[in-house]
Amino acid sequence: MTLKPSQILSQLREKRNDFATFDQTTVQALEKYRQALAAASQETDTALLEQLAEFVANDRGAEPLEPLGDYPHWLMASGLTWSSREESHTWVRDRLTDVATFAVDGSQIYPSKDFSIPVALVQIGWFENLHHSGGQYEKDIDVDIMTPADLKANTSGDPVDRRVNMRRFEMETDRLVQYMEDRAGCNNCLAFLDGSLVVTFAEAFDEKTQQFYVDCVVRLLQASEKCRVPLIGYVDTSYARDLTLMLQRLTPGLPDAPAIHDASLVRKMEWGDRTPLFRCRRPGILKAYPGAIASRIAFTYLKAHDGFPVRLELPTWIYHEGLLETVLDWVRGEIIIGSGYPYVIETADQTAVLQTTDRQTFYRLLQDWAEEENLHLRLSRKMVSKARRR
Repeated sequence: MTLKPSQILSQLREKRNDFATFDQTTVQALEKYRQALAAASQETDTALLEQLAEFVANDRGAEPLEPLGDYPHWLMASGLTWSSREESHTWVRDRLTDVATFAVDGSQIYPSKDFSIPVALVQIGWFENLHHSGGQYEKDIDVDIMTPADLKANTSGDPVDRRVNMRRFEMETDRLVQYMEDRAGCNNCLAFLDGSLVVTFAEAFDEKTQQFYVDCVVRLLQASEKCRVPLIGYVDTSYARDLTLMLQRLTPGLPDAPAIHDASLVRKMEWGDRTPLFRCRRPGILKAYPGAIASRIAFTYLKAHDGFPVRLELPTWIYHEGLLETVLDWVRGEIIIGSGYPYVIETADQTAVLQTTDRQTFYRLLQDWAEEENLHLRLSRKMVSKARRR
């Protein structure tokens, strides 16, 4: 049966006070954090680094990487305004013509209980926009079929879906590494990872799985630095709390407020504005990164649309080689083309996604192949029933 709106509304009314209390507490804490940010933004980067020195490096949350200058509330105005969309696209052409941008995304078909043999499929899709006047681009896919051995399905209680997700992440990052190696020394290329370079999500898993994700990202960071191809980790909706932790370290008595995240602190921006660049000093997963690599991930928050600012993560070598502003303009250009989201990432997602018809095709091919090979693949009655109805 469908949801009954009357029941939902009745429950919400009964529990209104819980929501109101949470909201009021959060608003009060947020104001204290914004006051702390306003005070910290009056300090120089040198002064802040001196105050943070008493804390262990990976327990600071963040630390300033570029000079903070005179930026109240850490707001660096871009000054980018146009009277028409045509004007903004002219600006984009000036910045992105002959600059290649590249992104990868993935999709998967998990093992199904409707098949007696555990099997999964992972597909990645990539898109490179050369931004030439002729409109050249490259778009393609790659697939991998995961067998019972790949899934380790014979191990009791082993999380096979997790292994599928791990394989997808590995394929995505490997393709990005390959791209950067193919474009080594390119001074007009930009690679996007759709996600964070600090894989905090992996902390929910066992140590071996955590290290798997760390190793994938470390290869990315090493390839970017070695090949000198800029890399951006793009996080559209970020709940990172690196700046909030740093403010706690700088401001004695500031209450712990898990509901407050960085993007909510710096949200009062105009399109294209950003925060200064900070080095990520987040506790937790960064301890699993090699020492040198752990200190070479930077971030900034950029206003890209009507919502909270997006989080951009990047290797610090980009800043040290004076490429930061150029690379950020490339990112802004992609966002303009994509009307609020990087066009290159959006297109990679569309290329990679597996539709319902793709899944049905995979199941049919799998069944036909198994029959040809005399493999004992049994279908559940539920799937047979569905197939007949369709």
